[in-house]
Amino acid sequence: MNSNPPKKEKFLDRLAEDNGVAIVVVNKDSKEISVSNNNSMCRSLSASVEFAPRCAEFCGKAFASATEAGKPVDYECYAGLTCRAVPVWDGGTQFVAIVGRTFLKAENYRSATENAITGEWRQFRPTEFFENVLISGSDESLDKTCSRLEKFSYCERNDILEIEQLKLEDPKAKESTQVAKDAAQPDPKEITDLINKFKTETEKAAGELRAATAVDVQKDPKAAGEWRSLFGSLMKLEYRDACKKILSYLKDRYALDSLVWLERRGDNLEVLVALGALADKAVKIGISAGNQRLADAARREMPLEFRERRKVGGIDQERTLSIFPVTIGNDIRGAIGIDSRIENPEQKRLIARFAQTLASQLEILRLRDEVAQRDWLSQAVVRFNESLRRIDADDFWLKVTQISAELLGAERASILIHNEKSNTLRAKAAIGSRINLLSEAAVGVRVAGRILEIGNPVIVSDIANVGMESAPSDWSYKTNSFISYPILIGDRKVGVLNYTDKADGDRFSNRDLELLQAIAPQIAVAIDRTTLKDKAGEYEQLSVTDPLTGLLNRRYLEERLAEEITRSKRHRFSMSLMMLDVDDFKSYNDSFGHPAGDSALKTVADVLQETLRGADVAARYGGEEFAILLPQTSSEEAAQIGERIRSRIESSAFPGRQVTVSIGIAACSNEIDSPKDLISAADVALYSAKNNGRNNVQIFSTLGDSVSNNVH
Repeated sequence: MNSNPPKKEKFLDRLAEDNGVAIVVVNKDSKEISVSNNNSMCRSLSASVEFAPRCAEFCGKAFASATEAGKPVDYECYAGLTCRAVPVWDGGTQFVAIVGRTFLKAENYRSATENAITGEWRQFRPTEFFENVLISGSDESLDKTCSRLEKFSYCERNDILEIEQLKLEDPKAKESTQVAKDAAQPDPKEITDLINKFKTETEKAAGELRAATAVDVQKDPKAAGEWRSLFGSLMKLEYRDACKKILSYLKDRYALDSLVWLERRGDNLEVLVALGALADKAVKIGISAGNQRLADAARREMPLEFRERRKVGGIDQERTLSIFPVTIGNDIRGAIGIDSRIENPEQKRLIARFAQTLASQLEILRLRDEVAQRDWLSQAVVRFNESLRRIDADDFWLKVTQISAELLGAERASILIHNEKSNTLRAKAAIGSRINLLSEAAVGVRVAGRILEIGNPVIVSDIANVGMESAPSDWSYKTNSFISYPILIGDRKVGVLNYTDKADGDRFSNRDLELLQAIAPQIAVAIDRTTLKDKAGEYEQLSVTDPLTGLLNRRYLEERLAEEITRSKRHRFSMSLMMLDVDDFKSYNDSFGHPAGDSALKTVADVLQETLRGADVAARYGGEEFAILLPQTSSEEAAQIGERIRSRIESSAFPGRQVTVSIGIAACSNEIDSPKDLISAADVALYSAKNNGRNNVQIFSTLGDSVSNNVH
């Protein structure tokens, strides 16, 4: 097999991995011709003779359902997994991509785990069954994946799907947007829309600049020249830096003390950058972008003024904040705020005109940054997913914390996991903390617990401004800004991610929150998958443990026996097997009842555990029969151990009457070199012990008869 699959095939794999779904392409015969990130439950069930027909009732009919409908078809299979069958064409040939195979409903997920533990799926090994369980909080992952698949067609030559590459005719647009070309990149349609808008705003800005300087060059030639110089330099800057440079220009030009740039976020104008007194972290400004007076001020090319009266040293003082809207058409995109009352009407008009002339120029920068931000975000998600795949189970929690903190530039971070029974949070990993969170029985009382209860992420620029109690001084936080992000899968509360102390001393921003929102689903699934694997280990133990006696069961013993025989042959070690049967156990049950019989078997098991050595393996083989695997032990040594066991059981107290056991022993040899042969030989010796009056130990002889070691 080619170790380097075609790039297109890698694309499908990455698309499936990044969105946390499976992508399985089938032909008209329902044959799977391409499989990416398949759900491990599906792998196990579809490969089973018993359950494959039930899988065929759903995914086996996906091709027919989707092609008949001529559009994507949603369905939920009998295992509770959500799937979407998407028609894919290659000229006259049609294929169907099954997308999803993921749990969208928490109750389906819980039902599946219970079925795997105690239900009809308990025959599957938990570690394999839960190896790659796909879980999504909503159908957004299906929507995103299917929107990308609309760009695909099937290619017979490579048996894969291929994407139509986005073609940008404008070379400048190509250079400025750096449109991504793989599955982790933004939606091509969104990028195209942004580029078209970028070109429109570029032409508009150039026209407005020419008009503005033409009008004002007669009145103030120096100002017009400065405007042209300023506008020419802005295109070399990022959006935030350009806004700051504009404020610096106005500050110097009109000898102003304090200015702020208000950026539109949703329906409000909020602080982006500030100079002077308004840069104080305690200052908070929020104005509705839909304020009618603000729209009127934009039309009149005048500021909207907010006045505040307050006493300073017993003297009434008036403070004025002049707001100059920055608009695109009738849409207010931002505003310049000046912390002083401007008396000169001509100066007000010039600043208002300046703000309006800037609008299209800044919209270009904002759009350019938006495209770059999307590119950065998608690349960050790719890096995170690649790092996530390389994490070993042993250091999973710490590595997830470190990787996500590095992406956010946070010096401190923690992952807190929710305990459903106690409704508390417990730290699984923490970096940079001055206290040992891992030793605390319960954490997150101040913030994280409330965030998990609400279910929405919180980004705090300054804890002093939100009425929250500050952390104890000995925690030594460098900044008052933090992000607390709840991890949810459906309606199930998994835990909370916490980040604080930006390495550069800055506050956390919406950019950081957007990154977390992009990687949180992957973190949630990875955490849940790791938790499942931990539970799978417990289920694995349960599946090989006898519930009555606590000993291992026959299934485990037979698997282990094969390993020990191989090891014995390779290293030429002795190895013996002991079969033990409780004498006249049926009459014991008939005389004293099954509860007393169960108690007797537990007592026998206790004697075995107390008597055997650390390397010995005791198992309940079935009913009243037990088997003991004795590594590096000859048949003679095994007989001595058997005699100790027989003697202790004979002298132990049982409800009803005395209990004895018969024991047969066989050793691995050139003639007895398979699990089946060894068990058969030990059974022959056990049968001999029964025939010799019970309550004795017999060793199997390759000569055809058993040699009595002890007879009572």
